[in-house]
Parts: sequence; C-alpha cells; structure tokens
Amino acid sequence: MPEFNPKQILFTPDALNERAEVITAQYPDASMMQIKQHNRLPEIDMPHYKAKSDILVLGKLKTKEVKFSGRSSDFISPSLANGCYGGCAYCYVDRHKKLNPITVFTNVDEILATVDKHVMAQPWPRVPNQTDPYYYTYDIGCNSDISIDYDISNSIADVFQFYKSHPRAKATFATKFVNRNMLNFDPQRKVRIRFSLMPAAVSRLVDVRTDSVEKRLQAINDFYEAGYDVHVNFSPVIVYDRVRGVERDWEEDYRELFQQLNASVNPDVKKQMDCEVIFLTHNEWQHLANLEINPQAEELLWLPELQEIKQSSFGGINIRYEHNIKAKMINTFINILTEEIPWCGIRYIF
Repeated sequence: MPEFNPKQILFTPDALNERAEVITAQYPDASMMQIKQHNRLPEIDMPHYKAKSDILVLGKLKTKEVKFSGRSSDFISPSLANGCYGGCAYCYVDRHKKLNPITVFTNVDEILATVDKHVMAQPWPRVPNQTDPYYYTYDIGCNSDISIDYDISNSIADVFQFYKSHPRAKATFATKFVNRNMLNFDPQRKVRIRFSLMPAAVSRLVDVRTDSVEKRLQAINDFYEAGYDVHVNFSPVIVYDRVRGVERDWEEDYRELFQQLNASVNPDVKKQMDCEVIFLTHNEWQHLANLEINPQAEELLWLPELQEIKQSSFGGINIRYEHNIKAKMINTFINILTEEIPWCGIRYIF
C-alpha cells in the first residue's frame, strides 16, 4: 500500500485533542497551518494528485447524522474522514471539490456515541435482511477509504473495537487498498470489508494510485482468516468495447475477472461472500477535469451514445447508461456471474 507522508497539516482549532496529537506526532516534519473550516480550504496552488499526497486536514465533524442506506448496509455512519489518497477518475467524493486532500475527523468518540444512541433506539431483535442476518450494519467509509485512514489515525482501530464489542451493530466498508496492518486486528466477523473489483486493464486506467486488482484478490483469504467478513464490490461496472489500452470488451473481461475470483478464494470464504453491483454514473464537471489530468480514462467513462443525463441532487449534471440499454447490461452481467461464480449472491444491482 502506498505510504502517506504529508508535507503540510491544516487544522481547525476545535480538532486539536489527544487523537490529533497522536496523528501529528507521526509526521514531525510536516508544517502546521491553522484554518477556519475543514471543508473550505484556503487557495492552494497545487495539482490534484499532489494535494492528496502532500496535505492532511484535521477537522471536527459538526453534523453527526446517521443516514438510512438499505443497500450495502442498513445505515451510513457519520463520516470518520473525507477524501482519499487515490484519485479514481469516477470518484463522487472528488467531484464536489477542486482539491480534495484527506480530512480526518478527530471527534471520533462523539461520532461513536451517535451511532450507539441510534442503534440502541432500533427494534430488537432485528429482522434479518440482505445486509446481515443478525446485526444492524453501518457503512463507516462512504466518503473515504478506511484502509488508508487506518494507518493515519489509531482512531480507526478504536472504531473497529467499538463494533466488535457492540451487541447490536456491525461495521462495513468498501476499499481499493490492501492494508496488511489491519490483519493484526481480529474483529470476529463484526467488521465487513468489501474489496472493490473490476477488470485489471480498466482498473489501471481509472483506479488511479490504488492497489492493483490482483493484489486485492490475493488479500481476500488473508482477511477472512484474520476474522473479517469479506465480500466484494463490483463498482463501478464500466461498459466498453475494445479501446486504447483495453484489448477485449467488458463481457469478456468480467468473465475472466469472475474466473480469477473463483480461483482465488477458499471454500469457506465463498460460503459467506456476497457482492454488490453498481453500473457507472459519471459527472460532467469530472469529465472536464479528467480531460486535463486523465484523458485516456474518458474514452471509457464518457460515452454519450450509451448514456443519458440525470440531474444530480447537488445540482450537477450526471450521466449514466440509458435505462433500456442498462437493463440489457444488467441481465448480461447476471448471466455471466451466474455461469462463473454461482456461489456469490448479489446483494443488489443497479
């Protein structure tokens, strides 16, 4: 996994606590700069990817809201962090900011107290559903990659311990990184890690600065043996014919990916594994930005002849596969998956 070593730490005064001190002590050579708001950074003349490498922001999360999910989890926890070291060409977190360095929230105890209050107010025993047969599940990494955050802040290990010990709650998060330091923690199946997978040739174009798909596949058994639930996340599914840098079409590549997954994982892992499938939604602002920093990715992501406009709830223009075409794509995906990895249940697909 790439080493994160920021050159500058931006902080809000209300974020300075014992947890912040532990974080800053890891980066003694980083300069410190006070800011007013963690989500409104001063003007920084720095390229997109360099900001992700060189800047760390420490903030206090003000709005501690638990949101309903119903897909990969029952609920979405208040964010523990925002932003990521990676620079995936389709990332919905990045598209709302000109620069989006990693922001770590240091009021973790308040965040966990919010989750505890929320889950204890839910009916119990819980009615089993597709997210879990027993526990209420909380996605703890919707706006960041927890595998990266784990090494920046020891608070993440405390978060894992919270869910491990909780009688009603279970954590889940998706990741594109393999952090083997996490193998030292045994969550006793109370933390579910969902490795994001796509055909390797496409990942090399669009999953900028993340661990390779091959590395993610190789890690699955190890994380299960360490005590994690391990599922997979086929997201985003990008539809393409042969283009520059990709030798085959998407159907051939996904068939090979499913075959690789089938060969990689142990029988015990297969028994507990489900997947979720999300077809690509792209964004006009992100498309224009990518034309400057990653134009080759746009040959895969921006295909107006296959896509239709969807107005974003944030006011932007999103583009997704036209609904009639997408229905056929979904059927094709399900058929290939059923042929190659029938043991892998689909939690949801859209």
